[in-house]
Amino acid sequence: MSDATTADSTADTNTDSTADTIHDVIIIGSGPAGLTSAIYTARANLTPLIIEGETIGTDQPGGQLMLTTEVENFPGFIDGIMGPELMANMRAQAARFGAIFRTERVTRVELDASPKRVWVGDTCYQGRAVIISTGAKALMLGLESERRLLGYGVSTCATCDGFFFRGRNIVVVGGGDSALEEATFLTKFGESVTVVHRRKELRASKIMQDRAFANPKIRFVWDSAVTDILGDGKVEAVALSNLVTGEESTLPAAAVFVAIGHAPTTELFAGQIDLDANGYIVTTTGTRTNLPGVFACGDVVDHTYRQAITAAGTGCMAALDAEGWLEAQPAI
Repeated sequence: MSDATTADSTADTNTDSTADTIHDVIIIGSGPAGLTSAIYTARANLTPLIIEGETIGTDQPGGQLMLTTEVENFPGFIDGIMGPELMANMRAQAARFGAIFRTERVTRVELDASPKRVWVGDTCYQGRAVIISTGAKALMLGLESERRLLGYGVSTCATCDGFFFRGRNIVVVGGGDSALEEATFLTKFGESVTVVHRRKELRASKIMQDRAFANPKIRFVWDSAVTDILGDGKVEAVALSNLVTGEESTLPAAAVFVAIGHAPTTELFAGQIDLDANGYIVTTTGTRTNLPGVFACGDVVDHTYRQAITAAGTGCMAALDAEGWLEAQPAI
């Protein structure tokens, strides 16, 4: 976390923004998508204002990577990099080019106005263009031990973390397509993969079920819930409760992958931005939303990949889309 502190001190020198200023670009959110947008728009001399959020529970500026230990699949880092360090480096890079940061949480927006308005409490920031990069939250079980061991054997991303558990016993929690996709992927690494599901039948599609049932490395524990994750500094086992019989049991495991769904962080934008049935922002050409001058990138639009590198890619797209749109507009 010392790296994040260094980035804070760097960015805090850029404090010439006031609520009376009309910014060229306001970026809401500071994960890989938002910070990549910040880097690109800052290098285009647009002096973006990034309202990066604030720490509340497991939510914090920098997004999900702030809760990740080692990241080995982000290009350019041969030996990997810690998630918080990667985000601190991206933040400092944006600040170097003149990006302005506010460690605050947006409470209200008015995106069909000109200029667009973004509130933090009673303070209103104005911008000609807005880039939304508020991300999506992985749904969790709600256990204290789950929070404590997140990044130390508890994960929500098999693609990110499966490699670390080669030859180990792995648990996947869930019963939908995502859970079976995770389980099938994890059989490339794990000695065994146990899918724990609350019901007797899966919610996943027939083809995903057929693949999982045919995989000799995958087994199922039915009608059961994970009531605790055991381990001191790393996952060692999960405590299970059979929801039909009430029987309690313990299952040894080196990792627990929670795959019960994601929820995009779009509550602020409902009624203004077009959302799909699952709450993700709908984009048309590139990263454009239904409102002129409003762009969206990262996990807030991504149902499928949810990787740091894909989020960063769409962050670059949003910055270029916003820059092009601004060039075509009369100055305010």
